[in-house]
Amino acid sequence: MVFWFLILFFVVSIGLVYVGQKATVVDWGGKRINWIDGLNRILCRYVHGLKDKNKIPLPITGPAIVVANHISGLDPFLLIAACKRPLRFLIAREEYERPVLNWLFRASGCIPVDRSGRPEKALREALHALQKGEVVALFPHGRILLDKELPHKIKGGVARLAIWSEATIYPVRIDGVGGEGHVALAPIIPSDVTLSMGTPLQCEATKMKACLASITIDIGPQHET
Repeated sequence: MVFWFLILFFVVSIGLVYVGQKATVVDWGGKRINWIDGLNRILCRYVHGLKDKNKIPLPITGPAIVVANHISGLDPFLLIAACKRPLRFLIAREEYERPVLNWLFRASGCIPVDRSGRPEKALREALHALQKGEVVALFPHGRILLDKELPHKIKGGVARLAIWSEATIYPVRIDGVGGEGHVALAPIIPSDVTLSMGTPLQCEATKMKACLASITIDIGPQHET
């Protein structure tokens, strides 16, 4: 019995490795992280209903900023699966330093934000990434915020990054997550997600408030009237 269990485990493991390698379309700079990318794309497509029409229209090269509403722990996985380029996420340092997951955050180029100390250090690192032509992603509300909650002002760091780097902002609205409001459980609860693309933005220093207002309209939260 143990022998056949080991054989099954071996076959399944080989299958997962093969499927993950075949599904990846992005080079993250390492075999393990590329394999995880492939498995994530399969998960988002077949468990969460992410469709080809939901792809984020990033340029092939050059800097870009992806911003989205934040409603669950599934959100970054969806954004990654919807892009054909690696995304460098800004995440809270306390999340970045979580045991077990820390290696994944490092391997995928996440940028830790010290929210209680010096968040400007993360902005400098993000700006440097943009200046090298990379894609930075963030959730400008700074936390999970559901439509049923009161409106919450988005943080101005995204506009400053866009102004300093002259990168285009790509707003994305996430809906239909089955595990909405959850963090760890959200990736394993089936969904029927929709990603709605807002109008790409170029922020100007003299129109920073208008830029933030446009992002707010595109990504929500959206309340019934």
